[in-house]
Amino acid sequence: MNNKQIVFTKINTAEFLDSEKREPSENEVCVETIISTVSCGTEKANITGDPNVAAQGISQVIFPRYSGYSSSGKVVAVGKNVSDLSVGDRVAMYWSVHSKYNTLNRDRVIKIDDDISFEEASLGFISAFPLAAIRKTRLEIGESAIVMGLGILGQIAVKLLRCAGAAPIIAVDPVESRREEAKKSGADFVFSPFEENFSEKVKSVTDGGANVAIEVTGVGAGLDGVLDCMAKFGRVALLGCTRDKNFTIDYYKKVHSPGISLIGAHTMARPEFESHPGYFTHRDDIKSVMKLCKSKRISLKDLIKETHSPKDCPTVYKRLIEDKDFPIVVQFDWRNV
Repeated sequence: MNNKQIVFTKINTAEFLDSEKREPSENEVCVETIISTVSCGTEKANITGDPNVAAQGISQVIFPRYSGYSSSGKVVAVGKNVSDLSVGDRVAMYWSVHSKYNTLNRDRVIKIDDDISFEEASLGFISAFPLAAIRKTRLEIGESAIVMGLGILGQIAVKLLRCAGAAPIIAVDPVESRREEAKKSGADFVFSPFEENFSEKVKSVTDGGANVAIEVTGVGAGLDGVLDCMAKFGRVALLGCTRDKNFTIDYYKKVHSPGISLIGAHTMARPEFESHPGYFTHRDDIKSVMKLCKSKRISLKDLIKETHSPKDCPTVYKRLIEDKDFPIVVQFDWRNV
């Protein structure tokens, strides 16, 4: 059977193309995609040819490129060694692509309950990123937390911090609509990083500074600004991909002297097989997110702002490249493709 998928064929160009559906090998599963989620920062970097997404040792970004790593669907075929999944099972996928059919190693497919929507399941892997960052800070109930940058990861971080017992939660972004969304997600206070006396205001509402920070901007100014807001011995998780090399930090005054911990929180900086306190595997973090959704501790549906046919990908990605206020969560619905 023929396949369809979204391909970044060259810089700033997304196309909806025919491809081959690959049958699963003995340890693989083939899934018919229902929903796939756009990861704005990663996909913008890939389609624009940002040098930081080039393969190690290669200076130039090579096309074609494929993305769409967080998705959901139904199993349509299983390899002979796969005994715990069956045709028809509803699943979340990670390290998938925007494609009508995804054939993946069984370990990258997670069965979901019937009361979890495909839309929420498609956000499971992306949600595991801020969850891992929060785990690494060893947040304690009642500690204050600040989220710097309110795109998809920052908004989910606010929801998870509230679920984890952070108080108060401060959400920061220069875009007003994103600050308003963060209020709905559970932030107690919202600020623009450019407003007058920004750090003093944060310290005022946190009784001297934030204990925990989730830095999602990935830019030097974001890290520098959040360091001004920290309490002594605060922990800063570097969640946003640091594609901006312009980092000028007074490490003595802002890190060394107040005893701040800077924690690398890239999603690959986690165990592959066995979870332990502070460091969960991808699978276990995705399962945790699904449990939180099922028990109504968090809701991810309200973050979904637009749903499109994958046939509309050229227009969607043109907006992603050009629109500074691209919607927080955009998904592709593959059911009628």
